[in-house]
Amino acid sequence: MKELHPAARQDNGWAPLAITLAIQAMVAMALLALPAIAPRVAEAVGSSATYIGLYVALAYVASILASLGSGTAVGRWGAIRVSQAGLLFCAVGLALCAVPSLWAIAIGAVLVGFGYGPMTPASSHLLARTTPAHRMALVFSIKQTGVPLGGALAGAIVPPLQLLVGWQHALLAVAAACLLCAVVAQALRAEFDADRDPARPLGLGNLLEPMRLVLAVPALRLLAGCSFVFSVAQLSLTTYVVTFLTGELAYGLVAAGAVLAISQVGGVFGRVWWGYASDRWLGATRMLAFLGSVMTVSALATAFLQPGAPHLLVLVVLFVFGASAIGWNGVYLSEVARQAPAGRAGIATAGTLAITFLGNVLGPPLFGGISGAFDSYRAAFIALAVPLAVCAAVLWRNARRAALAPQPVTAPPDPARTRR
Repeated sequence: MKELHPAARQDNGWAPLAITLAIQAMVAMALLALPAIAPRVAEAVGSSATYIGLYVALAYVASILASLGSGTAVGRWGAIRVSQAGLLFCAVGLALCAVPSLWAIAIGAVLVGFGYGPMTPASSHLLARTTPAHRMALVFSIKQTGVPLGGALAGAIVPPLQLLVGWQHALLAVAAACLLCAVVAQALRAEFDADRDPARPLGLGNLLEPMRLVLAVPALRLLAGCSFVFSVAQLSLTTYVVTFLTGELAYGLVAAGAVLAISQVGGVFGRVWWGYASDRWLGATRMLAFLGSVMTVSALATAFLQPGAPHLLVLVVLFVFGASAIGWNGVYLSEVARQAPAGRAGIATAGTLAITFLGNVLGPPLFGGISGAFDSYRAAFIALAVPLAVCAAVLWRNARRAALAPQPVTAPPDPARTRR
């Protein structure tokens, strides 16, 4: 495993982590605000809640494009400025989603995706410069708790809020929170965007640079492939858990939103704990293999939940599912930053995330399609367990190979040199 370049070992305190965590939480809340009240929105526009997968797919198609272009954009304008632009896109997108029209919601989904896509590459660029090597997995995992934290906020706040002020004003409230976060971030821009290069050229050719980097480095290819499968699980869970609970377990919308929040809290717990355990004991590959195994079991357990199942059992199953299916990202992103060539963590992250987001694009519509074909979300959860099991098996095999590989022998120091 390569050592980070010297700039990546500078420790500027916890301020970079705090601002990137807050921004990540807000854009995640923006992305999941509409899925959290999908049955209500579908009723208002005369559509089926199963089509929420298409909303998420549109958002992630835009996220792929935004992610691929974000490495160059961060280099030119800085991580904070790019993050502020993303928050603005999310706010405008949510405002359009508040219009009771399928076309307006579709355009809004694209804009939210454009806002969501650059956030992780931007934050990885900033944290790779400011985080010591021995804290990489933990810091990246804490930052990535912003995604389930935003999801928890969406599940806990948006459904009750729509009861008070209506679903449209609930979405507008989240948009206003995004704008407020962008304003707060401005105070930190001068310090954290000091490495920007305003003369860096922009061009369509730069969109391919992240993918070329990922394809050229075997370790990055493996990580990207794993992230594709895991992202299918993550987005299928967060997109459909509310409709699954209301449609098949007879939960009310607010109660289902609370369970969504609990699953996201599991993701918050998981991202911190898995990052700590990865740094201290297991290493990234074995940790990802373990999480793939837990996701497989959790998907099957969710499929076999029945109406009338004890509420505590439902909470435990979905907490564990969330802890694994939402909790893997920090370990994954820290390893991408480690394996990236010196000074190119943001570009490597952008390239691997393009593949991650492809799973986000394809996963929810496929999950919804299987659910519709079998008239049951249970069938979709069972189908989801199959690629997760395959992915876990491949990761365990690679972990065993790495453990059996001969370790390089380090020559002892030259006594004559140490006396100089």
